[in-house]
Amino acid sequence: MVLRREAFLDRVKERGEYESDQEAERAARVVLALLGAHLVGGVRAELAARLPEAFALILLNPLQSAEPLSPERFVRATAAWIEGATETTAAWDVSAVLSTAADAAGDHLTRRILLQLPAGYDLLFGRPQPT
Repeated sequence: MVLRREAFLDRVKERGEYESDQEAERAARVVLALLGAHLVGGVRAELAARLPEAFALILLNPLQSAEPLSPERFVRATAAWIEGATETTAAWDVSAVLSTAADAAGDHLTRRILLQLPAGYDLLFGRPQPT
């Protein structure tokens, strides 16, 4: 099931405790653009198919990443792309967006996404994995 744009943004806005839809949208655009650079093949396409069209296109046309970023560097990169963000606020942004994306993806696809990412992303997705 594809989340409607408004429903997706409402969840991001609630989880990120943003005051405006614009703040939630900015976070979603940056985080999904960075995430798209880390996912390949069918996993990226399947996640895109479950996101609202505008966000699916961002995921499918990602910012370029020379190497997979650790969770810490992913947060730092997010902070660099969001004006006025700190690493603390960027961690909040990343978690709000990725946990909403994980809800849209469902457990099976989220597990497959996490297999493509460096260790530690499970916490950013709000899906801690047993070690």
